[in-house]
Amino acid sequence: MKALILVGGFGTRLRPLTLSFPKPLVDFANKPMILHQIEALKEVGVTEVVLAINYRPEVMLNFLKDFEDKLGITITCSQETEPLGTAGPLALARDKLVDGSGEPFFVLNSDVISEYPFAELIKFHKSHGGEATIMVTKVDEPSKYGVVVMEEVTGMVEKFVEKPKIFVGNKINAGIYLLNPSVLDRIELKPTSIEKEVFPRIASDAKLFALVLPGFWMDVGQPRDYITGLRLYLDSLRKRSTNRLATGAHIVGNVLVHKSAKIGEGCLIGPDVAIGPGCVVEDGVRLSRCTVMRGVHIKKHACISNSIIGWHSTVGQWARIENMTILGEDVHVGDEVYTNGGVVLPHKEIKSSILKPEIVM
Repeated sequence: MKALILVGGFGTRLRPLTLSFPKPLVDFANKPMILHQIEALKEVGVTEVVLAINYRPEVMLNFLKDFEDKLGITITCSQETEPLGTAGPLALARDKLVDGSGEPFFVLNSDVISEYPFAELIKFHKSHGGEATIMVTKVDEPSKYGVVVMEEVTGMVEKFVEKPKIFVGNKINAGIYLLNPSVLDRIELKPTSIEKEVFPRIASDAKLFALVLPGFWMDVGQPRDYITGLRLYLDSLRKRSTNRLATGAHIVGNVLVHKSAKIGEGCLIGPDVAIGPGCVVEDGVRLSRCTVMRGVHIKKHACISNSIIGWHSTVGQWARIENMTILGEDVHVGDEVYTNGGVVLPHKEIKSSILKPEIVM
């Protein structure tokens, strides 16, 4: 089987992290976002993954070469010269996706984190005999999204309603699809939306089906959702395999610590924290609801909450970082500095406090 991952463009919503790496290579729970997807695809027998990309493909491919060998999976790029929306990239990658076997292929949005129930998706797709299957997820506020209206018993999709004013349902497109090769005959090589143009046409032919995604789902393409996504992911990890989470007197709730990270005495860590490879956390540090990426050094008695600390950054003694502060790569926060929602570009030194949310160039 094959899969196409829609990688897309510049990842502006996750800046300053995406100034250092393309968005799919930004760490989420201690490994690049895209690797969560590729590993899950490999588990259900996918042998080739095509990345639909229009920005820095060489960085992606160089990075993923190591994982090709480790996972035994082929990873190639299909590069757009102009943005093609969410359907155009399928037409562009047609030759890579169609091999004459007639087997369906996966299409995923690269920002989506879930438990990836691909085996259930394959089974359902083969059972209904339609042309395409989309995964849907239930949300509390459907009026903010495009809602999928479907038959509850069969899963057949009846229609899509964009940002409904009255309640028509609470299921939205989860950005995970399994498509027959015949779907490609419906897509022209031009900027096209799979959600607004292609799927409604398949639905009108009664050949589009939806499967409700079990477990959690989050689009982690922006900081607040990234932090929420980490909480949901760690919660799911606890239910599936508790031995991967940290334990000890200094741990509160769900915490993921890389085995090469060093943690000092008298710390209090958690809930919902990921500490990456090679990190040093000195004595008396307090961490909650945050991600600390590879190579970060946090000095004594610093306190970090609801924030993302980018690769190889340093946080000074007694510093306090909170309220969706995002430090880009190699940012150095001085001793006793306070940052309240600061968004700091890579390679900066912060010597004075950031009292209200602002971007530090």
